[in-house]
This record gives sequence, C-alpha cells and structure tokens, in this order.
Amino acid sequence: MASLSGKVAIVTGSSSGIGRAIAERLAEDGAIVVVNYGMSEEKARQVVTGIQGKGGKAIAVQSDMSKADQARRLVSETVKQFGRLDILVNNAGKFMPKPLLETTEADFDQAIALNAKGPYFAMQEAATVLKEGGRIVNISTEGTHLSFPGATAYLGSKAALEQYTKGLAQELAPRGITVNTVSPGFTETGMMTDQLRQIGSEMSPLKRLGAPKDIADVVAFIVSEEARWLTGQNIHAGGGIVM
Repeated sequence: MASLSGKVAIVTGSSSGIGRAIAERLAEDGAIVVVNYGMSEEKARQVVTGIQGKGGKAIAVQSDMSKADQARRLVSETVKQFGRLDILVNNAGKFMPKPLLETTEADFDQAIALNAKGPYFAMQEAATVLKEGGRIVNISTEGTHLSFPGATAYLGSKAALEQYTKGLAQELAPRGITVNTVSPGFTETGMMTDQLRQIGSEMSPLKRLGAPKDIADVVAFIVSEEARWLTGQNIHAGGGIVM
C-alpha cells in the first residue's frame, strides 16, 4: 500500500509510543517521515532505521516542541530538506497526573508549553507551506471527555488543542487543508501504570487497552485522500470509553 507516496509527514514526539506507531504506519503507506524527538536521539534513530529497513524513507530531527521557535524550525527544516510538507501530526505531549493543590506554576507552564503552545506554532508555520490536500492531526486524549480527577492542568492543555482544531479547520478549509483531532483512550505506552491498565480495561466495552497501532491506523485514515471530507472533528479512538 502506498497511498501516501510522495507525501512528506512530520510526526512530533515519535521516538516511542503512539508517535512511533504513527510514524511507522505513515512510512508503510509511502510517506517520507520526519521522526521528531526532544531528547531520545537513540530511540529516534532506531525508529528511522526500522523504517528504512522496510524500504521506507525517514529522518530524525531534534526539536523541543515546548518552544515556539523550535516548533517552527522543525517545519522550516523539513521544507528546506524535502521541498514540501503535506502532513503534520502533533503528537508530542506529556501526561501530568497532579491534583490542583500539588500543581506548581512551573508544572502548569510545562503542560501548556508542550501540549498546547508548541503545537499551535507548529501549525502556524505549517499553514504557510501546506498546499491543497494538506492534513493536520492533533493528538489529544479521551480524558477531556471524562470526569477525570487529578490532572486538570494536563487536561486543560489538551482541551486547548481540541479547540485549535475547530478554529483552524474553519480558517484553513478554503485552502483545502483539513484539521482533525484524534483522542486516544487508555493505550499501552510507557505512561501506563497497573492501576490505569485495570481502569482502562474495565471502562472499554471491548475489555482491553488500546495498542499504539490502533491509534496509528486511525491517523493513517485521517491523513489519506479517503478522509478528504472529514475536518474539524474529534475522533474518539478509545475503544468505546467515550460514546
């Protein structure tokens, strides 16, 4: 399958977890993938090597997605190297399970910077180069639609990302660019604890956790030509924990 042949995709925070699965899936579909990482260069190189080993094309690019200038630079360097950008997946983020009374100003600023500010300015830069048929996908969380205590700063930052999707879908629609959100539920990544695994399995009517590939397959559809009529939506990819 090479439905994305000739396309260039950036997947932020793609050295592990859901981001890695998305990068690998888009490469399988023929895209040239920019594997973005903040600190884990070795892991990012492993992702690139794995993609290349299957005949795909990928490079690793470091940028701290909590900083607006580095988020912009990631986009501009991609265009400089490949001459275009077709797909931006804002996946980089950090789960912060802290209740209100334990949340410091530094905690709050970090959540907003990585989960909301960086993606915003990456989208701003991408909007200057995306052409007709361009795709932006923001990775949020089902937590914004649940009564989920002890993570208000994190959930607030992700809720902002969801609102960006709605507004930018309107702004960019006249240029044929779609903007959508994918909200994973409890997914087997490094952030999972035994308690969260149990909660997630019990909440889903499918009685299991999500796998990173489950989310990657949804993203692959949204960035495809078949999803051209889908924009401004929040796709709940949580195994039915939100209906």
